[in-house]
Amino acid sequence: MTGSGRSNAQTAAAQARMPVLVLNGGSSSIKFSLFDAAGALTLLYEGEASGIHTPAARMAFFDRSNSNHTAHAAAQPLQPPQTFSDAVQQIAALLAQPGMPRPVAVGHRVVHGGPSLVAHQWVTPAVLTQIEQAVTLAPLHQPIALEILHLALRIFADMPHFACFDTAFHQTMPPASYTYPLPAELRTHGVRRYGFHGISFESIVQQFEDGRVPLVEGSAPIPRRMIVAHLGSGVSITALRDGQSIDTTMGLTPCGGMLMGTRPGDLDPGLVFYLLRQQPGSAADAANAVERLLNKGSGLLALSGTSNDMRLLRAAVDQGDPQAALAIQVFVERAQKTIGGYFALLGGLDALVFTAGIGEHDARTRAEICRTLGCMGIQLDEESNAAAAPKARRISSAGSSVAVYVLPAEEDRTIAAHTARSLRSDIAAAASAIPAAQTTC
Repeated sequence: MTGSGRSNAQTAAAQARMPVLVLNGGSSSIKFSLFDAAGALTLLYEGEASGIHTPAARMAFFDRSNSNHTAHAAAQPLQPPQTFSDAVQQIAALLAQPGMPRPVAVGHRVVHGGPSLVAHQWVTPAVLTQIEQAVTLAPLHQPIALEILHLALRIFADMPHFACFDTAFHQTMPPASYTYPLPAELRTHGVRRYGFHGISFESIVQQFEDGRVPLVEGSAPIPRRMIVAHLGSGVSITALRDGQSIDTTMGLTPCGGMLMGTRPGDLDPGLVFYLLRQQPGSAADAANAVERLLNKGSGLLALSGTSNDMRLLRAAVDQGDPQAALAIQVFVERAQKTIGGYFALLGGLDALVFTAGIGEHDARTRAEICRTLGCMGIQLDEESNAAAAPKARRISSAGSSVAVYVLPAEEDRTIAAHTARSLRSDIAAAASAIPAAQTTC
């Protein structure tokens, strides 16, 4: 932490509140939230700048400190953010309004930590350099995370910044899970399976640890053998033993594993060679074209030919669209095969968790995935599965030998918790370093 950041942290420690700002960037959006971390973590405000670089750009800001969760009345009208710079500046302006708590630190989600950044940590020039070096490993996400980081470091220059890495949670995977069958020279240079969505998976474990999950009577606080399916625009499924990742579907980059909104998931490597040979122009042009295809032009979008939004695909199926039906069928069967494989790897299963956009909100997809998993002891309660609330609920039937849950992906809360914990640790370390003679009156 920088000297000015430490000074702010010490000042904040003396205040009743410890407001922590979280910035969670997507391909065309920034979700932001402000938590009070002085005691139990409390969400104060949240919002989203969405549709950045598109005609549909909009800014929303909500006051979560009251029971109505109303849209916050900003001093100035909220403007559609045309760029990420617009969005971060408008977030700063919202937080600078009279009466708004001033953040003491900023927490960031960063998708890829690369081979060196294996734990969540404060952002320093050296850390920034390592994040930049990991751009080629996550070309869809890392450049945006870096842009937001640089903007925030300039606009919120008087406070410390903390980076949480999606790859950090999967550091517990054993060598057999993360090792590629490639020459040692490549493996020693960081070519391995990293896994992603780690902050989401970590938030699921934290909900169990905090006692916020409706457990089956007599079950352990944290299921010993658990599979978590993060089903959203990006998709990955992770096998956990005692709350730790032992295997996950994504690999070196977020392009592999499960079928996703615009990414294909696992492919025959020979297919990539075939695609490269079909491209005109130089080798670099061909590589760029195939990279765009695999990151932005594949997955549900390519199979359906119309959309990567599961809600729109469901509506198309109801209208008799066979391509939309095929896209969903491929998605469901990939999930079934993955869950079945992890069941075997774990030697059984105590809990299956659905989270993220599709996982939390699409009852039909959950039901279709579980339909053939009865052989694993999974039985859904149709009424609980179809319900929209509460956010955290058990959807398995009384006769199911595996507890099935729908739980929210609380990435922002997890980032805020890590940022606050490190802030307190630094404050304590700074206080203990003051000589006794300086602390006496």
